[in-house]
Amino acid sequence: MIPDVRGYLRENRMPHILCPGCGHGIVLGALLRAVHALGIPQDRLAVVAGIGCSSRLAGYVDACTLHTTHGRALAFAAGLKLARPELVVIVLTGDGDGLSIGGNHLIHAARRNVDLTCILFNNAVYGMTGGQVAPTTQPGWVASTAPYGHPEPAFDGCALVQGAGGTFVARSMAYDPRGLQAILTEALEHRGFSYVEVLTDCPVYFGRYNRLGEGPELLWSQKARFGEVGQMLRDKRFVTPDGTAPAGRVEGLRFGILHRAERPEFTHVCWSQVRRGGDP
Repeated sequence: MIPDVRGYLRENRMPHILCPGCGHGIVLGALLRAVHALGIPQDRLAVVAGIGCSSRLAGYVDACTLHTTHGRALAFAAGLKLARPELVVIVLTGDGDGLSIGGNHLIHAARRNVDLTCILFNNAVYGMTGGQVAPTTQPGWVASTAPYGHPEPAFDGCALVQGAGGTFVARSMAYDPRGLQAILTEALEHRGFSYVEVLTDCPVYFGRYNRLGEGPELLWSQKARFGEVGQMLRDKRFVTPDGTAPAGRVEGLRFGILHRAERPEFTHVCWSQVRRGGDP
């Protein structure tokens, strides 16, 4: 039975600002179910966010929440974890917020191995400010700042974080909320820096600009890449006759838990030095 997670929401903040067909709410639902399954008390749960559509979700979660400046969510979250190590700290960020202006903070949070769970919502555009290209926009895709197609290669955020020293790296998609919940549960249990990238398409800018349809069609496209589709989905307008989706969105990306390692966690190391009086 799916748990009722409305107790984790500030219902007085509803209705939410998300556009019809946006996958961000699916991701938030999976996160709250993972929190519920682990029995994390709401007064020990801290949700930190930067600027963007995904970052606005922090305001709807009934926990200790912090809405920070653009790209700086991980810096605020690291300070919070160091000051209050007993908290479970989750960072909600987007591909623009977390990989562009906040990319340096992402690298160093991973390098330090701070015990944070960073969930990066990858919709391949700046969804809140007009559909500009983001670091994850694939070559050839159309955006408001790339009307003839994006000429640059895209970041692989998971490879970046693993290379920087992150000890838990995973990728999932909005189409698979149960699989995402399982990954988030493991990420929250991991002691160290956990990075979970979630493909969650923007129907207003990414879908419309690239003629891929609305929210349902974008989810069907994810399904076509994720596994087999039945005849009913094959008949849909935006899924090609062979059951695949338009090329380019997630080509070459791997899904699931991609990397897991154990090494000293930064908060524990710092507090251990404090208790020893600073001796090395």
